[in-house]
Amino acid sequence: MKIKFCGLYQDVHIAYANEIKPDYVGFVFWNKSRRYVTADKARELRNQLDSGIQVVGVFVDEDIDRIIDLYQSGIIDMAQLHGAENDIYIRKLQEQGITVIKAYVLADKDEVTHETTDEATDDAIIQAENSIADYILFDAGKGEGKTFDWELLKEIKREYFLAGGLNLSNIGEVIENLNPFAVDVSSGIETDGEKDKSKMEQFAHVIRAVENYRCRESEI
Repeated sequence: MKIKFCGLYQDVHIAYANEIKPDYVGFVFWNKSRRYVTADKARELRNQLDSGIQVVGVFVDEDIDRIIDLYQSGIIDMAQLHGAENDIYIRKLQEQGITVIKAYVLADKDEVTHETTDEATDDAIIQAENSIADYILFDAGKGEGKTFDWELLKEIKREYFLAGGLNLSNIGEVIENLNPFAVDVSSGIETDGEKDKSKMEQFAHVIRAVENYRCRESEI
């Protein structure tokens, strides 16, 4: 189970990541996010980052040429799309060698369930299963820390990133009940809106401890 720390935007965040070594870090290029980074700042952060950690650029209906430029400039390795990007858009990125993660939003579990919500959720899951993206991601929003009903993912047959309200109090439940390709956390490793090194360390430790245990079990 791979680890992605998303929404890094300060030099100190990169220092934390270099110590903890997640598989991925995410830079948010959506200017409505409080974690937004400019291309120049992202380049600065990338230059400080351990070369073994991949950078995912997070976008919402971005001009496709900007994503390609960020990739060709060596600032990002992958593109995570949270808007209405279609297969044509995704294919154009893939043709440039960019690995694409397409995000699909499922209903916040605190919302009242009703027919239209159920239909929208079913539609999102069907779209995700059939997406041409290299990976899919399930979320309940755009970094707001919401969760959704994880039972909906029990039958998913392809590899996926899991996001949406993950934190130290529920990551154990995720590990016990699901098997995502990667977990994607942002607000869950923050305190008062700032990345918290201790929470980042603990989050990674929980996942790695379980993965090590599973490896030992498989060798017996």
